[in-house]
Amino acid sequence: MFTHARHGTCAIICALLLANVVAWAWAVAALGGAPVLLGAAGLAWAFGLRHGLDADHIVAIDVVTRRLMQAGGAPLLVGLFFSLGHSTVVVLATLALVELPALGWLERWHPVGGGFGTLVSAGFMLVAVLTNARMAVRQWRALRQPAPLPACPAGFLSGQAGRWIGRSWQMYPLGFLFGLGFDTASEIGLLGMAAVQAHHGLGLVGVMAFPLLFTAGMALVDTLDTLLMCRAYGWGMRSGRRRVAYDLGISLVSLVAAVGIGMIEMGPQMGAMGGSLLMRGLVAAGNHLAALGAGIVLVFLALWGGAVVVSRRQADRVSPT
Repeated sequence: MFTHARHGTCAIICALLLANVVAWAWAVAALGGAPVLLGAAGLAWAFGLRHGLDADHIVAIDVVTRRLMQAGGAPLLVGLFFSLGHSTVVVLATLALVELPALGWLERWHPVGGGFGTLVSAGFMLVAVLTNARMAVRQWRALRQPAPLPACPAGFLSGQAGRWIGRSWQMYPLGFLFGLGFDTASEIGLLGMAAVQAHHGLGLVGVMAFPLLFTAGMALVDTLDTLLMCRAYGWGMRSGRRRVAYDLGISLVSLVAAVGIGMIEMGPQMGAMGGSLLMRGLVAAGNHLAALGAGIVLVFLALWGGAVVVSRRQADRVSPT
């Protein structure tokens, strides 16, 4: 089973790398090798890579991946479908900006779409908080029991919430809803329009190279994040006191991350706190979501690596010589 999973992981990584190569080939061919346009294409790809590390992406992928693994699945494509749903908003926004450049629809839509996208994201963070809190309590109680411990998964969406997303592909609509705020769609759309203005002969095929590169970059990062989480959580989903303690650490990290991201998402809506130190801190954190996301991933990996090292050392001590 592990060999099959490893082969599936390798196939997914190779397919994503190929997709990025194809996206760049499209860009080079469509943009005609113009340095200014290729520089803009590089920025679009970098935007996608950076946005894939946003902390709200990390938390959403974390919660759903663990829920599906607890149900016995191998959710290797959770991050891919989430990024594709998010990128669909970018693609549609870019098309609309090219076809309707003078109507100012994006400026009128941004307050509505931004508020809706924020509510969706904050609502999902609330589900993540409740999920991880519930699992952390169960894991803590399990650690206090003297009897042998059964396998204890790291966390899951329970009850009705767990039925919303039972397959990896169902992350697509969630990613779409997360993207309705146009926080990155506007960046890529305006980048495409800037490219059109910089090179008047650039057609729609050339403009669409920018959202395509954005999609390829974000899909690569979000999918790699899912694969890493599957490996880390797969190690923890076994019996034994040390692994339950490891699962508890994972749940607590995810709980703190979900609380923090939820506060960042709702911070701009708290007008009464506009001048407070907390509000300024939330705004500052919201401007560095990619750094926060990278930090969350590093904490997960450090926790996993530390648990593996401790487990192996303890196993060596009790092994016969």
